[in-house]
Amino acid sequence: MVSIHLDMKTISIGKDFSRAPIGRYESDGPYNGAKFRDKLLKPALDTGELVKIIIDDAEGYGSSFLEEAFGGLIRVHHYKKKELLKQIQIEYSLPEFKIYDKLITKYVKEAQCT
Repeated sequence: MVSIHLDMKTISIGKDFSRAPIGRYESDGPYNGAKFRDKLLKPALDTGELVKIIIDDAEGYGSSFLEEAFGGLIRVHHYKKKELLKQIQIEYSLPEFKIYDKLITKYVKEAQCT
């Protein structure tokens, strides 16, 4: 039996990007969802490795940031939903951040390719 081991990349949104991520597009500010997706998240995913995304080191997340960052992977970059959900691992320790994990999954599942 052959086992495949994927290495894991880690992105800490608050440490690697911004403690105050906000907005969807560049016009919304410098720490927007499209920039996070294209500069950090997509390059990590394109390695084929598992990507652990630590979310509880930021102040919080607006729906526009999360939808653009994660749903945009489907809409803009045409990732396959099931494969994407298998490749990312959302990590948090604060119970109040569980909602963001659920929202990320929701936005990926609801996104439509354009």
